[in-house]
Amino acid sequence: MKKNESFNCAYANILVTGGAGFIGSNFIRYLFGRSAFKGRIINYDKLTYAGNTASLKDVAGKYGTDRYSFIKGDICDCGKVLRALKKYAVDAIVHFAAESHVDRSIFGPKDFIETNVHGSFSMLEAARNYWNGRKDVRFHHISTDEVYGSLGRTGAFSETTPYDPRSPYSASKASSDHIARSYYHTYGLPVTLSNCSNNYGPYHYPEKLIPLLILNALAGKPLPVYGDGLNVRDWLYVEDHCGAIWEILGKGRPGESYNVGGNCEKKNIDVVRAVCGGLESVRPSAGNSALKGRKYSDLITFVKDRPGHDRRYAVDASKIRRELGWKPAHNFENGLKSTIDWYLENSAWLAAIKETSYSGWLKKNYLLRK
Repeated sequence: MKKNESFNCAYANILVTGGAGFIGSNFIRYLFGRSAFKGRIINYDKLTYAGNTASLKDVAGKYGTDRYSFIKGDICDCGKVLRALKKYAVDAIVHFAAESHVDRSIFGPKDFIETNVHGSFSMLEAARNYWNGRKDVRFHHISTDEVYGSLGRTGAFSETTPYDPRSPYSASKASSDHIARSYYHTYGLPVTLSNCSNNYGPYHYPEKLIPLLILNALAGKPLPVYGDGLNVRDWLYVEDHCGAIWEILGKGRPGESYNVGGNCEKKNIDVVRAVCGGLESVRPSAGNSALKGRKYSDLITFVKDRPGHDRRYAVDASKIRRELGWKPAHNFENGLKSTIDWYLENSAWLAAIKETSYSGWLKKNYLLRK
């Protein structure tokens, strides 16, 4: 991929919020894999339950303090963010940091409002004060297709689709999107936004569907499916998402939003079955004593539907394809295979995650209730 670089990255010091999380850590790896990127990355992360410095241990060792720095910090602390921007002469911010699990937002919305709304405001304020009218900088805000609400059987979300969030999570992201746009229109801050579909891939915290399925299946535990399992999502391999952000940083127009989707609509139940099939091909259930003679697919368990569960998401990504030349490089089949292989090969990473409270939280709350 390096030989196909489409631009020379103009930014010398990029601050990535939430860089110890799923997409953030993958994006940092992606940046260091670009021959056009010669600068420094500053990973700013609070290290809440889903943040994991182990996801970038090898990166820190390889690039050292000359090109990679980590700051443990809260995005709501505007003063600390501002000091980091000044210390490292930051000229681009990629803002991933957010509370992102819909189930958690249903049972504890306060953290989502605090982090996603107030935290994004603090980041924008720090950038505005530090850059003070500069136009050779960039603030890229990462968002979700969930801000658009729910679709019927046809159609797709475009960048002009009216917002209609249905959960505290999506409402908090919709709010931060509007605040980010306001800083472009009011203050001229060079802001871009992207709204992505469901990501999957390596380093995904196992409260989310695909890693939860892999982990539960291997342990012989139920594979929970909300409602009738016919809710539809558009799936995007995380490396493809990182590539889209890279293109937006280099060629995106300030003030613009770009939808990023995998062009890969799947019913939830079909995703569950695909994971079961993928595991059977590389780690057959017949050899797994935890299953006691069952197949992985025998573990599928339908549970009570989630409140406000959006029926279908589909993303129209024609704008980013047309304007920036981006398109996903992975289909669901090869992306899922890579994901399953990664989890099977990284048992130590998973073992460390299992020591946290994620599984207890899930059982205590909604996901495994019948």
